[in-house]
This record gives sequence, structure tokens and C-alpha cells, in this order.
Amino acid sequence: GLLVKTSGGLSEDWTNRKYDPKNLWAYQPVKRPMTSMDSTNPIDVFINARMPNGLKSAPEADRLTLIRRATFDLTGLPSTPEEVESFEKDIKPDAYKRLIERLLKSQHYGEQLGRHWLDVVRYADSGGFANDFERPNAWRYRDYVIRAFNSDKPYDQFIREQIAGDELDAKNVENLIAVGFLRMGPWEQTGMAVAAVTRQFFLDDVTDSVGQVFLGHALQCARCHDHKFDPLPTRDYYSMQAVFANTQFAEMNAAFQSGENNDGFETHKKYHELRNDENKRMLGGLPKERVTPNDFGRERLGRKWSTLFRWGLDRYRPIAFTVYNGKTRFQKNVASRQQKPASDLSTKTTPEKTAILTGGDLFSPADPVEPGALSVVGLKADIPKEANGRRTALAKWITHKDNPLTARVMVNRIWQYHFGRGLVGNPNNFGATGKKPTHPELLDWLASEFMAKGWSVKQLHRLIMSSETYRRASTHPDIEQLAKLDSEGNSYAVFRPRRLAAEELRDAMLAVTGELNRKPGGIPARPDMNLEAALQPRMIMGTFAPSYVPDTKPAQRNRRSVYALKLRGQRDPFMTTFNQPGPDKSCELRDSSNVTPQVFTLFNSEESADRALAFAARVLKETKGDGQAVRRAFRLAFGRVPNKAEADDALQLWKETTQEQAKRKPKARTYPTEVIRSANEENTGQTFTFVEKLFEYQDYQPDLQPHQVDVRTRGFADLCLALLNANEFLYVY
Repeated sequence: GLLVKTSGGLSEDWTNRKYDPKNLWAYQPVKRPMTSMDSTNPIDVFINARMPNGLKSAPEADRLTLIRRATFDLTGLPSTPEEVESFEKDIKPDAYKRLIERLLKSQHYGEQLGRHWLDVVRYADSGGFANDFERPNAWRYRDYVIRAFNSDKPYDQFIREQIAGDELDAKNVENLIAVGFLRMGPWEQTGMAVAAVTRQFFLDDVTDSVGQVFLGHALQCARCHDHKFDPLPTRDYYSMQAVFANTQFAEMNAAFQSGENNDGFETHKKYHELRNDENKRMLGGLPKERVTPNDFGRERLGRKWSTLFRWGLDRYRPIAFTVYNGKTRFQKNVASRQQKPASDLSTKTTPEKTAILTGGDLFSPADPVEPGALSVVGLKADIPKEANGRRTALAKWITHKDNPLTARVMVNRIWQYHFGRGLVGNPNNFGATGKKPTHPELLDWLASEFMAKGWSVKQLHRLIMSSETYRRASTHPDIEQLAKLDSEGNSYAVFRPRRLAAEELRDAMLAVTGELNRKPGGIPARPDMNLEAALQPRMIMGTFAPSYVPDTKPAQRNRRSVYALKLRGQRDPFMTTFNQPGPDKSCELRDSSNVTPQVFTLFNSEESADRALAFAARVLKETKGDGQAVRRAFRLAFGRVPNKAEADDALQLWKETTQEQAKRKPKARTYPTEVIRSANEENTGQTFTFVEKLFEYQDYQPDLQPHQVDVRTRGFADLCLALLNANEFLYVY
């Protein structure tokens, strides 16, 4: 074994423990391997060097496959028929290169990469737990991330802004928004909780979050004891936590910037105020004497909703969900916006003391620690003892060129976004229990190149996507040979197909139907949601949560999924069915299941039916004649025209579904404008009822409905539904 020097464990046996060298690969310096000159792209040299003997790689994919693959990878949207035709006819040698450049310049690139990043950092518009307090201004962090990727902000700068933006320049609005990263985890403070305990929850959360997101290490195992598998002593855990000891929450005034989208503020605010006015009327109409259990319950509900509505109005104000350095002040409850106290406006702050907590117990402090970082890395952090500047120093340590983890972690994530799996199988765990790199030389070469090219993420995309490895077909000419020589699928001899992510699927359906609103940024959109799920009783703040109601206009509802409201306590069933991860834990890699509920959802849900009808209406409006309509539908869905057999089958199906639709008389869909709730009052246990007004549904403009179109269109919609259920639409090959 190999003895590793660290800051020292809690026991002598641990301090002097030896490790298997192969488990320490991530802590070794990044070394740039030499590459031969037999390839224009070094990626192919490293991939081919580990190709099993006798195994040949698949040929290059055809033009249609390449443009669809590249477009979904970089924008999360399908290529249009016009884009496909232009690329297929472009005979210039640099056609593919220009395709990549066009996609990297698209505003949708930042939305796609931003979605990946938001998975990792656990973005949500609410705080989670039983109260699920709203975070009305978290959306500004989401938009900051998207802008950062679109501008190709150097990744090292991206890290520094998110960890220490307020320290770097507290007057820079972008920095104040960026550092909201530190507050992305689930958290709540209530009158029932011990403030010191919830404060410690935050410190534990932010320590582990920084470890997973930027360093590829889940550090929580070292909170209670020295890490059992990695050379990460508990002392290091609390030294790193000491960096954040003076980090305090604030919702600061931060003027809206020119690049931020303020559209829709007045419309959304209108319904927020209507609900608030109704709540005031309910409170004002309650008797002052001889109060019944029903009155008592409604009064308590009204008071809590007043707080909730007051918070919600902050969404339309120029406020940053951010942090600052200051003295810890324990609050019994978080019932209003948290602002930076005037006493903390000075630059000098007394450092909070940090100690090792025995067994992770806040009330069992042991040895004190100074702020620091992971000693196993062998890179001194130089973190000041003063409160101010600690996070800046940690960010510099993380982004130092000699830190062996940071660049490796990010290039591995980008590789995974293109190939469906990383060179390291566990992107958040580069430790002993994580999977070892399948191509370590390639990982180091990419990490070295990433830093050498100014930490440019876009340059990394160019490098990966220009390789022969990325451009290979998803089918192999000799399946038996492939299965025999590469049973684990690690050779990259073929491109591994992937199913569209939940957001990609919804956005792709909206794109082909012509309904997608491509307006970037702004306050969260409220898409349609299954009514049963939207109106189900949901408890927050010790009482009922207001019902989820979609936006009133189709253009507002049909925005890109990355902009949809994301509540920890209320998930969209359509999205979860297709493996959208929950925002409570960092998602290093999404599941990609293939289960029966997905089939039922795609064929039977109102979402799919609405998209299919809009698809049919669009195609029939743009074409003349049945044959032309079928060809247009195929081109929109698959990027190609149907062959004769497919066209004949489609026309026959259209005929049959039209005959079936002629037997039906669709009715207009109705929506509830109020909900009657029944609950038990929390103090008396007595049942009370109340009426919740759903004002948005009074002005709701539904998407195109079956009763609004003729039978021919409804029959064609059934054909369009079949196209949207085809693997050719659902998968990237």
C-alpha cells in the first residue's frame, strides 16, 4: 500500500493507513500525455489505443443522424427540416465544423448546458422540507448560469463567481446573483426548529455541495468520522467548512440587468394580487366574537397565506437570492425577506470559530480547526484567518492549475453529456468507491487541454464533437464481434443511442408543433400539469399550499422546460415519468428507464394529445393534399421523408382514424375556477372548510382543442401522435 500525507486523522491508525495506489488516481497531478500525429484529433488516438484487438469501429454516421445528434446535444431541440436539408446539401469540407459553430452561437446552447448544470447544483424555486418556502428570486441564478454558458465564461471564473462573487465585487449584480449557488440546497427555518441546528444543516450542505460539484467528492462521510475509503480526514471536512462559517443569507436589492427578461411581470403579479385580495376578504369577514372552529381554521390559514403571498411578490422585484459575510444571528422563524443588517455593512467581520463536531453532533465540539481545504491534494490553500476573503481563497485553490480534481471533473461531465456516460462513471465521486476512468490518458489530456485553452467549455465541445469517435454510427457492421470483444460497451466503437431527457422530449414536441415560445429567461413559467396532481392537497407551512395553476396564455405555458417553475414539494408527473431528477440531491447522471408508464403517458396523456392536435393543425395549414401532409409530418418529426411503404401505411392509418373520429363528438374541456378544501385545524383538531379561488382559470386560454377542428384534422392528429411515439423521435442515434 501507499502512505498518504494528510492533515491527520482522529486516530493514529487512520493517520498512518495505507491505500491501494489505484484508488488514489484522482489526487495525482494532471499530466499531459504525448500523442502521435496519425490523427487530426488526439481524442481518437487515445480511444483507438484502447480498442480491443480485432474490433473495428463503426463507420461515420450519415448527415441526418449527425445534425440531429449535434443539435440535441448542444441545444436540446430538434433540427428543423430546413436545417437538415441545408446540411445534407452542403458539400464543403467544413460543413460539419460550421454546423457546430452555429449551434454554439445559439441562445439555446446555454439553456441546454444550463439544464445540465442545474441538475448538478440542485436548482429549485422553493426550499423543500415540510414548509417548502418559496424562493421567489432564485430564477435569477438560473438565468445567470445560462448567460455564463452562452458567453463561454471561463470555467475557473464561473467557479470563483459562484463561491465568492460577493467578496470579489459586492457591487456587481452578476456576482451577487452567482453566489446564490451556495444556497441552492434544500433548507428551512421554522419556529419549531433549533436555529443553531438548521444553521449547521446549511454549513454541512454547502461543504458537501462544493465537494461534489467542483471536486467530484462527496465529503459528507467525513462529517462524523474520518472517511473510510478516501484519505479525507474529518479535520479537513471542518477546515473546509470553516471557510463558510461567516456566510450569511440575504435577499439584497440588485437592479435588473439589460440581459434579464422582465416580460410577464404585470400579468403574473395581477393574479398574485387577486389571490392576496381574496385572502384579505376572507380574513376581514371573520367574526371577532363567538368564533367557530371553522372560523378559527380559516383565520390561521389566512394569516399563513398572507405571508406566502407577500413572499411571492418579491419575484417581481429586483432582488438577488444571495449571501454575505457577517455575524450569525439566529432567527426563530424566517417569515420575511432576509436583509443584510446595517451593522454588517463594514468590511471587517469577526471570524466565527469552527471545531470538529464529534460524530457530527453540533453539541459535541472537539478540537478547533482553522479554515483550509483538502490536504490530500498537496496544494496549499492560503486561506486567511480573517472572515472576509476566505471563500475567495478557497475558489482560487479549487481553480489552481495544480489542483488535480477541478479540470478532470468538468471535462468528465462534458464528455458524459455527449456520450451518455463519463470517462469516469461516477462524476460526483472520484474517490475509491467510484468507478475508475476507462481512458485515464484521455481524461488527463482533456483536462490539460481544457486549462491550456483558458477553461473554455465551448472549445471542449468543438474538440469532442470533431472527433471520429463522436461521429461514429450507432450501429456496428458486426454485432457479434462487438458483443464478444466489448461486452461492457467501453470501447466507443459505436455511438450509444440515448432517449431524450424529459425536458428535451417536451421541448421537442412543442418545437415540431410550432408552439414553442423561445423567449429566454425571466420569472418561472407555469406549464400545464395533470389536473389531479396540480390540485391535490399539498401541505406547507402547517397548512394547505395554494393550488398549482398554469399560466393563462399558451405562449406563457409553452416556454422551454428549463424555465418552468420547479417546486421541491410538487413535481410534474410528466417530467418525473421520464426521469427528471428531484432537486434535493446533486444529480451526477440521470436515470434512463424504459418502463410501461412512459408508454401510457405518451399515448394517453392530455399533454401528448394536445401536442398531436397542434402538430396536425400546423401540418395541414402548411400543406396541400394528403401525400404532402404526410411527408411534411415525417420531415418535422424525423428530419426525413417517408419511404413508399411508410407513406402508404400512414395514409391508410389516417383514413381509419378519421373514420373512427367521425363517430365521436368531442366537447370543450372545462377547468375549475375554485376548489373546496376540508382540513383539521392544527390546534383544536376540529374540521373546517374553505373555498380556494383559482383566478387564473377564469381567464385561461386553452391550447387548440378537438372540438375546434374538423374530423379530418382529428384523424390526422392520431397519426401525428403515433409519430411522436416512435423511437425515431424519442431517441438520439
